[in-house]
Amino acid sequence: MSDLSHYQQLGLTEDASFDEIQAAKERLKQQHSGDQKVIENIEAAYDSILMDRLRLRQEGKIKVPERIRFPEKQTKKVPDSFTPGLTEKGPVWLQKLIDTPSQADILWPTGIYVVLGAISIYSGVSQPSILQLTLALGVGGCLYFLNRKENKFGRAVLLTVGGLILGLILGGILSALATGLSTEIFITLVTFLVLWMVSCFLR
Repeated sequence: MSDLSHYQQLGLTEDASFDEIQAAKERLKQQHSGDQKVIENIEAAYDSILMDRLRLRQEGKIKVPERIRFPEKQTKKVPDSFTPGLTEKGPVWLQKLIDTPSQADILWPTGIYVVLGAISIYSGVSQPSILQLTLALGVGGCLYFLNRKENKFGRAVLLTVGGLILGLILGGILSALATGLSTEIFITLVTFLVLWMVSCFLR
């Protein structure tokens, strides 16, 4: 394990987020709970990564969230009724699926889908083929934003296709509420809303 870099010891790349670094440390500590030497190596690798990130922050290259700089402020007392394997945030698979986006992670998709929605409204009436184009661009945007988060193209495709199908179904169900818009435009806008939520809040 000592022959590997600190990032490799935690199974990470150098562009890993702080949340990914912490999650990797906790996961490895649980896996090797009976081997104190391995746990010490994990802690040392984690500390070295944080020191490296702090140095980069001092150089103005990254910003370290306060929960990383001051972890003692985030410490919570474990309740007496604590049950191992259960967390306050929910199941592990759900934590891996839901993302806490940064401001940029929200603003970029918002801008893209607002523009696509405006094009759909103003051009979709006279040129219905525009709706197909904007919808294709919306799907491509969702795929791009999801893949950019963790570089897992397969999962990004599944989430994007799921969001597209959900948006189309939901738009069809709610199309009776469309006032002043054609059914096709309304369904497209609802689909954009679902794709925007997928882009921002899933990973």
